[in-house]
Amino acid sequence: MAATDLLARFGDSTALAEQGQTLPSNIEAEALFLGAVLIDNKVIEELQTPLRPEHFYEPVHQRIYERVLKLMDRNSVATPVTLKPYFDSDEALKQLGGVTYLAQLTANGQGLLASGKLAEQIYDLALLRELVHVGRNLVEGALDTSEDVAPMDKITQAEADLYRVAEGATGGSEAQDFRTAALGALKLVEAAINSGGRFSGKTTGLDTINDKTSGLHNSDLVILAGRPAMGKTSLATNIAFNAASRLMDDIKLGIAPGDSPGAATAFFSLEMSADQLATRILAERAEISSEKLRSGKLSREEFQRLSFASQELNELPLYIDDTPALTIGALRTRARRLKRRYDIGLIIVDYLQLLQGSGRANDNRVNEISEISRGLKTLAKELNVPVIALSQLSRAVEQREDKRPQLADLRESGSIEQDADMVWFIFRAEYYHNAIKPDTPDETSSEETRRKYADWEARHLELVNRATLIVAKQRHGSTGNVPLLFQSEITKFTSPEMRDYSDYE
Repeated sequence: MAATDLLARFGDSTALAEQGQTLPSNIEAEALFLGAVLIDNKVIEELQTPLRPEHFYEPVHQRIYERVLKLMDRNSVATPVTLKPYFDSDEALKQLGGVTYLAQLTANGQGLLASGKLAEQIYDLALLRELVHVGRNLVEGALDTSEDVAPMDKITQAEADLYRVAEGATGGSEAQDFRTAALGALKLVEAAINSGGRFSGKTTGLDTINDKTSGLHNSDLVILAGRPAMGKTSLATNIAFNAASRLMDDIKLGIAPGDSPGAATAFFSLEMSADQLATRILAERAEISSEKLRSGKLSREEFQRLSFASQELNELPLYIDDTPALTIGALRTRARRLKRRYDIGLIIVDYLQLLQGSGRANDNRVNEISEISRGLKTLAKELNVPVIALSQLSRAVEQREDKRPQLADLRESGSIEQDADMVWFIFRAEYYHNAIKPDTPDETSSEETRRKYADWEARHLELVNRATLIVAKQRHGSTGNVPLLFQSEITKFTSPEMRDYSDYE
């Protein structure tokens, strides 16, 4: 088949018309539906289909429906009479007979008998038109070799476009008026009030973090960074479990998923296998050390706890993808698929530096990391979910006397800090204090040796099982330290019950 013939198959409405074809539409159904709405405005309130003005094919019908919605928002009645002032000068409406066309819409009340079915058909035809648009762009892009040929990029874009159609966003991302944006902000405030004034986003399951950040917010990119052995993966795993567990528990209580601070969670593990992550979660839930699970040296009582924990988590909405060496494009494709299938509300990536770019920037690691961080932020906005990406820190931390991480320590690219809405550093002073442990004194040791060990031990008791989450950047709030407790044997983070955190490192 010739290239021109192929393009014509997916061309715009003009190209289709040349072949005796038209874009999918039903003007009569639109007119009947609008007539039903103008007779009884409650028709819109009872719709099960998310019908918007851009779903109508006829531009005049789009403007009529948009004006009806605005009048209803002001608690006004939308009728041909109340609409007349807004359409007296509408040139396109004049071609249909002028404002008398509004009255003609209500002359036939048949639309009232099947208003829901009419709305559904209008919506479905709008999706089909958007599919034609996506197909045309796909063919045009595939045939255009005037620039660099990047088939994987075109595939990724096509998948993104198809996901948008599947979600019903036929008009693309439109600008919001301030009223719509303000209503969204008020919903966040209402969620915070309903949670007891503590947080408005998705829960981390850790009260001290929720108090500081107000939870995890949709479209936010959170970078969780730290040096090896600080507990990055453990904290991420805990948050994933806590969010998924909260959703599971709320659903059992009859709470709608949209009203729960929990979230179905997708965990992309590029470093550890799914089995290893599951082992960590089971160990934390059953309060059995991971070492015992790996060795199989369990008592009967411990095995029963493990069995109960496993049964309890059978329905946990936590989905682990341990595919290695993912590109940022492949990760976004998989995330869209999980969103569509399971309506995930939180994404965790462990870890950022193990992702790969598109391939064009591989000769420059800084550019590649920049591409990856931008891709993660774009994913968070596209799916409207929080994304937590774990990140490594440079070795510069180890060369300083003060081991606390700083934003400048983010490895390989300043764009990570730039793209992130929040940057968290996990820090355990206990780890560094254990590294300078002096020899245990014996009977022959000097008084100075005994004193040094006593000082070290006293400080060890102050630091043991303590951790600090350093909120180094937060677009929506203040920065500062968040105290945590860490049980290393079961890789579990918890919040301290005390509210005086002044002595936490």
